[in-house]
Amino acid sequence: MLIKFTKMHGLGNDFMVVDMISQHAHLRAEQVKKLSNRHFGIGFDQLLLVEPPGRPDVDFRYRIFNADGSEVEQCGNGARCFARYVIDNKLTTKDRIRVETSNGIIELEVTPDGRVIVDMGPPILIPENVPFVADSMSAEYEINVPSLAGDNTELVMVSAVSMGNPHCVLLTDDIKSAPVERLGPLLESHERFPNKVNVGFMEIIHRRFVHLRVYERGVGETMACGTGACAAVVAGQVRGLLDTSVEVKLPGGNLQVEWLGEGHSVMMKGPATKVFDGQVRV
Repeated sequence: MLIKFTKMHGLGNDFMVVDMISQHAHLRAEQVKKLSNRHFGIGFDQLLLVEPPGRPDVDFRYRIFNADGSEVEQCGNGARCFARYVIDNKLTTKDRIRVETSNGIIELEVTPDGRVIVDMGPPILIPENVPFVADSMSAEYEINVPSLAGDNTELVMVSAVSMGNPHCVLLTDDIKSAPVERLGPLLESHERFPNKVNVGFMEIIHRRFVHLRVYERGVGETMACGTGACAAVVAGQVRGLLDTSVEVKLPGGNLQVEWLGEGHSVMMKGPATKVFDGQVRV
C-alpha cells in the first residue's frame, strides 16, 4: 500500500512524519529500518506517528521509532516537528496542544515566529526511574568501560537523567575531539542502563552556553537531540556548573533550554522545518 509522509528536521535531526489519523498502516520494525536507510530508503533518524488521542484530556498521541525499528519513549526535536506538522496540516486549530506519549503527556506551543516551545515535564534523577543501576542518587556516577588497550577498564564520570527517555551526560574539554565514536556505543549498551541510553558529550563554554554532541540510542550520533539538550542542562545544573537558562549549541544549530530546579518542568525552544512531502509503498 501507499502511505503519505512528510520529511522534517529539527536542527538536522531528521524525521519521517506519518499521519495515522486520516490513513491507516502497520509498519513492522524491519520496514522502519528499511525506510530509514539513507541510500535505499527515505533516510531519517526517527519515524514519528501522529495518532488519535487515547484519552479525553489530550489532542493527539505521539509515537516514535528509531532508525533500527525500536520504539522509544520521547524525542524533543521530534516533538517540535510534530507540533508544526499537525498545525501546518490543519489537524488542529490550536497553537498550544497536549500530546500523549508512551511516557506521559507533553505540551507544545508554536510561537508567532514559527519556533516551538516544548514543556518536557520535570526531569527524573532517581536512578531506578531513569533507569540506571546505582546504590543511591548522586549528581554524578563512576562507570567502568573498556580502555583503549582493550584488556583493562577506565572510569568515566557521568550524570544520569531521564527526560522521558534515558540519558547519560559526560563533560569534555573539547567537543571536537570528544570520544563520541568510542564511548557512545560502550555507554549506550552498558549493563548499568537496562533500557540502553542516549549519551551526551558536553563542553561548558560558560554558565549560560554549552556545546553538545549526542550519540542516540538505536541511531548513532545525530545532528541534534532535544531531550539530550534538556538532560545536559539538568546535569550541568545539578553539578552546580550552569545557570537556569542555557543556550545549547549542537552540530545542527542551537536550542534554548530553561529549568528552574526541582519540581519544575524543563522548557525547550527551537525550530522545526519541513523538507518535503512524499508517498512510499510499504
